Amino acid sequence: MNRTEFIIVTAIILFVAFSLGWFANWLVHRFTRVKQSDVADLDRMSQELHAAEETRDQAINYLQQRESELVNQLTQTDAELRAAMDGLRDARREAEELRSHLGR
Repeated sequence: MNRTEFIIVTAIILFVAFSLGWFANWLVHRFTRVKQSDVADLDRMSQELHAAEETRDQAINYLQQRESELVNQLTQTDAELRAAMDGLRDARREAEELRSHLGR
């Protein structure tokens, strides 16, 4: 085999390798191509996810607001209870003083 034949055989081998690589690349891209319906499904799912996140945020805000209202109501009820207990204690003491005064 002389020099010219060697160059031609090497060129043919390189061309065949290039052709096989290009064909393999084409096959991979052909089978992994994203279909339009898949893109539409992904778009729909992303919109639904966004709506669900907004609903979740609204629910969290509502629960925080409601919790704040309930804590305020509990604080007011607790203060009213303390005031009532203080009034009852004073009334009992006054009644006891009146009983002791009448007993004398």
